Amino acid sequence: MSEHLTIGELASRTGVATSALRYWEELGLLPAPARVSGQRRYPPSAVELVGVVLALRNVGFTLREVNALMTSRSPAGDGWRELYQSKLAELDQRIAQAQVARTAIAHGLACPHEDIFECSNFASAVAALLAGSSLEEAHSQVHSH
Repeated sequence: MSEHLTIGELASRTGVATSALRYWEELGLLPAPARVSGQRRYPPSAVELVGVVLALRNVGFTLREVNALMTSRSPAGDGWRELYQSKLAELDQRIAQAQVARTAIAHGLACPHEDIFECSNFASAVAALLAGSSLEEAHSQVHSH
C-alpha cells in the first residue's frame, strides 16, 4: 500500500494551509480522504491535485470555477474550453480596464498642478464619472478638448 499523507503532511508538501485543504474538500475540489482513527489520510496523488487547484487559481479562476472545470472533465468532454474562453474574455476586459487606469494615473503624474484636486482636468473627469461615464469615456472627454 502506498504511503498516505495526513492533512499536515499534505499542507507541508503543497504550502496550502490545513484550513484551506478542509475547505477545498468541503467544496468537492479534493475527494473525501480515507480516515484512520478519525484523521484524514490522503493518497500521494492529492499533492498533484492541490497543485492543479493552485495553478488554476494563479491564472485567475475562482474556486467555484475550478470546481466547474474539474467536474466538467470527461473522456470526450470539451466543457473546459468554454470555461477557458470565458475566463480569457474576462481577463481581456480586466487588462483593458487596467490599461485605461494606468493611462489616467500617468496623466495625473504628469499634471503640472501641485495638488491634483486643483486640476480642472481631474475635476472634469470626476464630474464625467459622476454623470455615469466609464473611466475610459471620462478620460477621453477630458483629453479631447
